[in-house]
Amino acid sequence: MSLEKENFLRTKLVPHLQRLDPHTSPRWGRMSVQQMIEHLGGDAFRNASGRLVFEKILTSPEQLPRMKSFMMSDKPFKENTKNPLMGEEPAAARYKTVQGAIGALQQELIHFFEVFEKNPVLITRNPFFGDLNFDENVQLLYKHALHHLRQFGVEPFIA
Repeated sequence: MSLEKENFLRTKLVPHLQRLDPHTSPRWGRMSVQQMIEHLGGDAFRNASGRLVFEKILTSPEQLPRMKSFMMSDKPFKENTKNPLMGEEPAAARYKTVQGAIGALQQELIHFFEVFEKNPVLITRNPFFGDLNFDENVQLLYKHALHHLRQFGVEPFIA
């Protein structure tokens, strides 16, 4: 378990998002800053906490160990990684402002940690990486957050 990665999610992710200029163009992809923030909060964190449930694992059983190994590594997601659960066009913004989207993400972040504090052995299902425990979810959320921060030119540094 990486306490640095958990600490990044708890204390550094939101400040990085708050400093982003909402008008920043992505280095890759089609999401705006607000759509990216809503994707992290509305999809990634909700899935990790068990609030957004996927019954099916889309990755084949043969590929799952390789996918999980990649997930647990420090290798970043490639630019323009396709998510088959998302359309070609990003989802419309759900909140009126970037600040509203950040507030919602912050609530999902708090909920994620509360869920696992109440049930440390909880396993949640990720549609691409399979059944994940707390440490695996932290790793994936950290990797996912860094991917999207880099998408908008933010290069946070932690070991």
